[in-house]
Amino acid sequence: MVRKPDVALVMNVANGFWLPLLRLRGIRTVVNVDGIEWHRDKWSRLGKAVFKLGAWFTAKFADTLIFDAEEIGRYWRAHFGRDGVFIPYGADPWDQLPLSDEVEPGQYVLLVARFVPENTVPQFIDAAEVIARDFDVVLVGSAPEGTEIADKARRADQANRRIHWLGHVSDDRRLFALWQHAGVYFHGHSVGGTNPALVQAMTLGAKIVARDTVYNREVLGDGGTYCQPDPRSIAAAVLSAMGSDDGSRHRAFQRAREHYSWELVCQKYEHALSAHDGQQGAGNA
Repeated sequence: MVRKPDVALVMNVANGFWLPLLRLRGIRTVVNVDGIEWHRDKWSRLGKAVFKLGAWFTAKFADTLIFDAEEIGRYWRAHFGRDGVFIPYGADPWDQLPLSDEVEPGQYVLLVARFVPENTVPQFIDAAEVIARDFDVVLVGSAPEGTEIADKARRADQANRRIHWLGHVSDDRRLFALWQHAGVYFHGHSVGGTNPALVQAMTLGAKIVARDTVYNREVLGDGGTYCQPDPRSIAAAVLSAMGSDDGSRHRAFQRAREHYSWELVCQKYEHALSAHDGQQGAGNA
């Protein structure tokens, strides 16, 4: 507010409470609304209420909205009466990386997720007991100590030599190598819009089994296999995908290159911001 830029890029409706002040100052705003946070099970009732109130402020005071998925845009048009611009997330392409973990390339199933209920982690861990009869299972992700999901992952890791819980992996090269060499990557995210982990897995050429949601279908298209969020369906879909070469890996890779490159994403952001910059004239943008 002191510097008064021509336009401000605001991330997430949690910051919607600031928008009336920016409008009073004459600062144009472009707001990435992010996902529908009040649908996430990890938030308390109070947390969900705060996000939803922030969304109301965003709908009322933002100049331009950005939706990272077409389905998010449909939700905002239906529930808030606001349209906006579709700009997804991008992903980083990488050359083939060496696998440093003690699993055989192509012979393990990978999960990468925050350990929260809406990411289907508990159901996948149950399915892992069946999958591990034939293949290794690698779990990447973490939750606070003492939480039910963390305890469940630890018990599975200790009870079955073919289930490997790595916790949080901060080394991108190691994580990307795990995606590149996995026989199947399971993507269980159920809420939000375009998920960065899914786009990154596609860009790295992973074969993907995803929870059947409108968001995952929008991003993945025919580049993967879909399943229901129960252990039996997950295990059946994963084991079937491990034994097939249906071309989905290549289709997902091509789809990521065409629709989810950072170059395309940045061009769209530049266009959205420049539209407001032009309205204000040259200045502090």
